[in-house]
Amino acid sequence: MNAFKIFLSALGRLFLLDLWRDKTTRLVMAYTSLIVFLGAVLFHHVEGWGWLDSVYFVVITLTTIGYGDLSPATSAGKVLTIFFAINGIAVLLLLYDSIRRVRTGRYRERLAREQEHEA
Repeated sequence: MNAFKIFLSALGRLFLLDLWRDKTTRLVMAYTSLIVFLGAVLFHHVEGWGWLDSVYFVVITLTTIGYGDLSPATSAGKVLTIFFAINGIAVLLLLYDSIRRVRTGRYRERLAREQEHEA
């Protein structure tokens, strides 16, 4: 049973479910999700791409991967891409910092509890 709890905990961390408990991180994750959603809607309408392609392009642009398999053909799409590429760096750094803050804080709390039990 203990191994199952460890597995579920690891699975939750993998999908970032543990971060929703922290109020600040919840706001950052909601903001990041909003940016992805807004970008998908805009690219869907401006470029005429399907929903999956639009979400894919926004995520690839925000993470600065840029495979090059999709690229905007319209001027409006190019302006949007510039906006998302520049803001993607800031948004993801904010998200990564929130993840680091929450996870290192929980790690320190767990270490403190373990040290209390040992003493």
